[in-house]
Amino acid sequence: MLILAFPDYISQAQRLAARLDAPLAEVVLHHFPDGESLIRLPPSLPEHVIVCRSLNQPNDKLIELLLCATTARELGAKRLTLITPYLSYMRQDIANQPGEAVSQRIVGKLLADLFDDVLTVDPHLHRISALTQAIPIKNAISLTAADEIGTFLKQQFNHALLLGPDSESKQWVAAIAENIGFDYAIAKKNRLGDKQVEMSLPDGDYRNRPVIIIDDMASTGRTLAKAAELLQAAGSKDIYAVVTHALFCGDAYAHILKSGIKTIWSTDSIDHPSSCIKLDALLADAIKAITR
Repeated sequence: MLILAFPDYISQAQRLAARLDAPLAEVVLHHFPDGESLIRLPPSLPEHVIVCRSLNQPNDKLIELLLCATTARELGAKRLTLITPYLSYMRQDIANQPGEAVSQRIVGKLLADLFDDVLTVDPHLHRISALTQAIPIKNAISLTAADEIGTFLKQQFNHALLLGPDSESKQWVAAIAENIGFDYAIAKKNRLGDKQVEMSLPDGDYRNRPVIIIDDMASTGRTLAKAAELLQAAGSKDIYAVVTHALFCGDAYAHILKSGIKTIWSTDSIDHPSSCIKLDALLADAIKAITR
């Protein structure tokens, strides 16, 4: 097999290639002044090619994946595997108003048409229970970073309270807490807009111990900031946050840090100064499982 990495995911792909003892090649990517993309791959490819790229800021990246996958087939690849730890366009799973595009279904079909396998981490799914419902191929695989996050937190704290920001996070946060022996609580959240969030904390004592807010992604940062505000009002002084996907759009990162959160950690699904929780072991094990 060959690991084929886009420039924005090269460091993560290098760690993955080392674990798989597989060769690595970097996609040559050039942008013309009008925004068009030029893709160049190695002129000869093995039968199995693993393409690595997270799909944050996805619109250009999806076109570039289309160019990459199509060219890889022309160059001899028989099996194409996509590793995309952050998978975009999963939120819109129904048409909320007549005429809306259901992007989850459309982008999912595009990826299914291009790739034989798609591996992602903690995708933002609402009303579906399996990734195969969004990406209609046998090997549409949803992994979770829960163990990696739990291991990291156990190295940082002897004990802490884990806080999930909404009901959707309960199963995930509870699993992390159980695995490492920490307590957990789940807040109630109502999103009013892209940057407007209502939230309330469950009754409890939030003083005299660290509280770690855990979420699958941070986009605008308003959810984390609101949770921090409520925790401070409840007497908490040691507030931290962990997210799987550090999107941090616009002023999000600065806004989170100004809210009273001491430190925020993320996985390396997206390159960011906060991305210290590595996913290469998780991804390597998944690749080994589907290639036995």
